[in-house]
Amino acid sequence: MGYHYYMNFEKILQTAPMVYFIGIKGTGMCALAELLHNSGYQVSGSDRDEVFYTDGILKELGIPYYESFAPEHVPSNAGLVIRSAAYTRDSNGEIAEAERRGIPVLKYTDALGAYSALFDSSGIAGVHGKTTTTAIAGTLIRAAGVPARILAGSAVSSFGGRSTLTLGDKYFVAETCEYRRHFLAFHPRRIVLTSVESDHQDYYPTYESIRNAFIEYTKLLPLGGELIYCADDPGAVEVAESVNKGRVKLIPYGLNAKGDFKIVSLQSGEERTLMRVAAFPGELRLRLPGRHIALDAVAALALTDSLVKDEYGGWTDEKRGSVRQALEDFRGSRRRQEIIGEAGGILFMDDYGHHPTAIRTTLEGLREFYPRRRIVISFMSHTYTRTAALLDEFAASLEKADQVVLHKIYGSARETNRGGVSGRTLFEKTKALREGTLRDSVYYVEEPLDAAEALKGILKPGDLFLTMGAGDNWKLGTALYGYYQ
Repeated sequence: MGYHYYMNFEKILQTAPMVYFIGIKGTGMCALAELLHNSGYQVSGSDRDEVFYTDGILKELGIPYYESFAPEHVPSNAGLVIRSAAYTRDSNGEIAEAERRGIPVLKYTDALGAYSALFDSSGIAGVHGKTTTTAIAGTLIRAAGVPARILAGSAVSSFGGRSTLTLGDKYFVAETCEYRRHFLAFHPRRIVLTSVESDHQDYYPTYESIRNAFIEYTKLLPLGGELIYCADDPGAVEVAESVNKGRVKLIPYGLNAKGDFKIVSLQSGEERTLMRVAAFPGELRLRLPGRHIALDAVAALALTDSLVKDEYGGWTDEKRGSVRQALEDFRGSRRRQEIIGEAGGILFMDDYGHHPTAIRTTLEGLREFYPRRRIVISFMSHTYTRTAALLDEFAASLEKADQVVLHKIYGSARETNRGGVSGRTLFEKTKALREGTLRDSVYYVEEPLDAAEALKGILKPGDLFLTMGAGDNWKLGTALYGYYQ
């Protein structure tokens, strides 16, 4: 039944008086609701009464929503229901009611995939970097004047604090997720592949299993499609090598790439990243730290290049200048090296990094970018399965931090804690890797907010305090920032 609705998505949209979103406050759900609202569709929805940043977006757009779930909330004129993957008919009476009435119900990822079929679409994928790459791509695409719609996995400052941009109706660029093979619902003409390595161990128990999912994704590319991939990432290279080169154009980018998007120089320090790319004249400047961010920027540039050539036949000096300035002006996205503020001489930053590779590359980038600052980090590991599978890597990834505060593991609703690993396990492992007095620079405080008092005695003017992880320890950074203001 879902496949039938998927194939008739455009027809359903044309005839649906109302599209109803169950779980509308989720970042992706809110973004898709906004895109449909901007296209003139009547949209409403429901969610929990917990306050999210998306509440403000929905209210500004004038999209009505309930802050509870009840069967009677489903509008009598609903022609399509889109549900968050967090809810099923067994756990949510609204879904059951919609199905009882015969209203088509699509999971968010299926609805996003069906939506992508209406455009010339590009999917941005990878274990790391897909949100930042999508955010930069949208910023550059707007500067280049390409008539596209963009959907990122987080709020983006250059999108006006939202996850979407509506610039036209021809192209669609979206962040696409590998978890449970969700990206296989997407209709890509181009795929940007940032990285492939072991993650989501609850679903992909081995590296080969997650790699094969990405290979499966690339097989969705049509004849003449494009795979833009990171030549510096072994997993991405391995996936690219599996592609039928007679059907799909391969576009590598990075320091190890050959061709137009080879990074020919890269320097970082004193709060600027400077680089040059083979086929893009002039110096490119970034105000965000890290080699990994530079790679994301070049991936976004390669995608923008493809769209500009497709739409306009090539670049003008004016477009190049606009794109260069837009890149320098880019300030990041929510929870991606997001600067909360500076108070008491301390710079407060928050980052979503929750995989050892992301932690390591972020800390290395910060060390180069802020050479005079001491780095103090609060890290909260996410999921028991990931922590157990990558325990040694997590401990080693924190090496570049001067002071480390660790907390309990932030569990996931999709897994059960079977014991054997805890936040304290990671603490002991991290502490053991430090020699002598450096072992005293690692602390364990179970609940993040309980660490505030201890950190008041640790933090000094000139420090960078970073909360990191997919958990809720960001609240610790917010509380300390408020204290020092």
